[in-house]
Order: sequence, then structure tokens, then C-alpha cells
Amino acid sequence: MYERIIVPLDGSHLAETALPYAEELAGRMASEIVLFTVFESAERGEYQQHQVYVKKVIEDTEHRAGKYLKKPAMKPVKVGAATRVGYPADGIVSYARKGSFKLIIMATHGRSGIGRWALGSVADKVVRATTLQPLMLIRAKGAGANVSEKGLLKSALVTLDGSVRSQAVIPYIKELATKLKTKLTLFQAVPQNSHFYAEAESYLAGIGSLLKSEGVRTRHVVRIGAAADEIINLADELNVDMVAMSTHGRSGISAWALGSVAQKVLMGGNTPLLLVKV
Repeated sequence: MYERIIVPLDGSHLAETALPYAEELAGRMASEIVLFTVFESAERGEYQQHQVYVKKVIEDTEHRAGKYLKKPAMKPVKVGAATRVGYPADGIVSYARKGSFKLIIMATHGRSGIGRWALGSVADKVVRATTLQPLMLIRAKGAGANVSEKGLLKSALVTLDGSVRSQAVIPYIKELATKLKTKLTLFQAVPQNSHFYAEAESYLAGIGSLLKSEGVRTRHVVRIGAAADEIINLADELNVDMVAMSTHGRSGISAWALGSVAQKVLMGGNTPLLLVKV
């Protein structure tokens, strides 16, 4: 499911905060990594400088990913690089589609200065345009050299709303949980003065039971309140390493309209975010 991973880079240290996540996934899941850069012009000097930079990044990435291999004798993680000329977001989306990549992992802040998912940013455009691949977004704010020491993806908050569409995220997070031993917290928010609380409890318990039968550690939480606010608050309270969600559920997220649950979590959350489009 995650055989090929694309990591967009722009030469900045902030963009490189996505690399530790790609390295762990590749090492534990035998994935291939491609480091991808889009140049806005075909200037030869810039390209030659990039070649020196990316060669070093490839070597470092191979070395760090190799630490996650179950056995030293296993085949090393394959790390490659590719470049294109054009607009960054368009280049990322186009290359990911044509290259049959299974996952895009990118930082939310690079040379382009993405501070709070401003409309028009590279990351925001990729989010809106990506339709085939799940997208893992690493919030560069607050991330640093200690990110690998924290254990990376040891725990995840999986947001559901009772709909079949929201469950599109389950196969993807189950694959990660199986290979990375990630503990999952299944979560659903229900409106105030709602009689759906018991129904939500039963629904999450049922999904949790199925996942546990496949060796995945789970628990579930139901809260009363606005979905996006409760997701952000619970993610912070539990100090999870990632929030996972589909981008279309009962809330009607179809085109990342401002005000949607996913958009609010995107803009207001503090943890990495795995998005799966239905």
C-alpha cells in the first residue's frame, strides 16, 4: 500500500522535516523513496548546486532508513531523486500521479513560507489537487532534530463520523499500525444534546474489535462538541504523533471548502496529519 513514497524538497531544512517520517515508513515497510524538487526556471547553476545537495540527502536518508530494517541483511532502502521545471505544486501533483506513488509526505513549511496553510501556498495547492494518493503532512513548526527521538508514529488519532466515507482511512492507518506498531485511538464527536452518544460508542467499539482481531492496538473516545475543535483538543491532550482522517464524511467535505472539519483541523492542528481522499 505504501510501496513508493514521494517527498517534495525545496532545499530548506524546514522541508526536510518530512524525511524522518519517510525513512521510518520505508525502513519498516520496504518502500522506495523519491526526493522530488521543482525548479521555477531551468538555470544550470541552480541545478548543479541542487545535485550536490541531493546527493548528500540521499546518502543520509539511506543510512537513517536502514536503521529501521528488521534484519541487517535485508535489501537496503532504495532512495532516488527527480526534478522538474515549472510551478512547484503543479509539478508535485503531476509527477505523483504519473509515477504511481502510493503516498506523498511533505512539510507544511518550506522556502515558500507556508505559515498557517495560507490559500495559494504550495502545500495547500497540493492538498486540493491530490486525488489518488494519501497525503501525510508534517507540520514543520516545532519540529526539529529531536523528532526521531520522540518515536515518530507510535500513536495516532483516527477520526470517524459513522459514515462509510469516513472509514476510507481505515485500510491505510491499519497498514501503518500493523507495520509500525502504532496504537490507535478511534474518535467520534457528536453534537450537544444529541442522543447519538451511545450509538457512537457502539460504532467505534465495533470497528475497534475488528482491528484488534488483526493485531492492532486500539481504544475509542466519544466527545460532545464541534468535531474539528474536539479533534484538535484531543490530539493535543493525548500527545498523539498523527491525526488520520478521510476528507469526505458526513460533514460533506468535497472541495476543501473553508469551514469544513478537515480544513479546520488542517489550519488549527498541531500534529502531523494523514489525509485520505474518498
